[in-house]
Amino acid sequence: MGSVLKLGSKGDEVKQLQKLLNEKLKITPKLSEDGDFGKRTDAAVKQFQIAKNLGVDGVVGPKTWEALTSVATAPKPSPQVVATDSAPWMEYAKREIDQTEIPGKKHNPKILAYHATTTLKASDDETPWCSSFVNWVLLQANVAGTSAARAISWMQWGKSCGPIGGAITVIYNAKAANSALSSSGNHVGFLVQETATHYVLLGGNQSDKVKVSFFPKSSWMLRGYRWPKE
Repeated sequence: MGSVLKLGSKGDEVKQLQKLLNEKLKITPKLSEDGDFGKRTDAAVKQFQIAKNLGVDGVVGPKTWEALTSVATAPKPSPQVVATDSAPWMEYAKREIDQTEIPGKKHNPKILAYHATTTLKASDDETPWCSSFVNWVLLQANVAGTSAARAISWMQWGKSCGPIGGAITVIYNAKAANSALSSSGNHVGFLVQETATHYVLLGGNQSDKVKVSFFPKSSWMLRGYRWPKE
């Protein structure tokens, strides 16, 4: 088991940590395996801790080391993203899969276009953008969104519904607050599938990109499913 590492740590164990994070998270571009625990390594550790339902503090202690060094199990196959007549926006959402943040001073212009649909109109791709993505996608299907950058804003939009494919889904995890995923702990995306153990969402700002992700019910609370009013 490695030593306890955190922002500012240096040395061979940090190099090992960076190598494991590159392998586990498939970061693009990869972390420099230089032995310097800087801001990008800190952000990657927190992203990994969120994915593994660990305490999100950026500190690599025994539990984080154990999760990093455990033998990987076969990945879960992502359910098929289906656009229906009742949820035509899913086709637009699916086309955006793999849009990704650009590290450094440059910003993905597509993510800036997502932001432009909100009143915040953030000018970088680091500002949490899950709500911006949902707003942009709905507008492509001529459905008005909330125009708000806050995920929780969707709980006042449209009407309540059940776990329908394409439903705008708001979930909450207190441990995710102030992370790269969410500033509040709230997250919003489009429902692909609800299983006995997970909410499967197609959304933005999921591992810094548009993708289908599995959110475990053991750590994520459902705030609600929403649907456009007739």
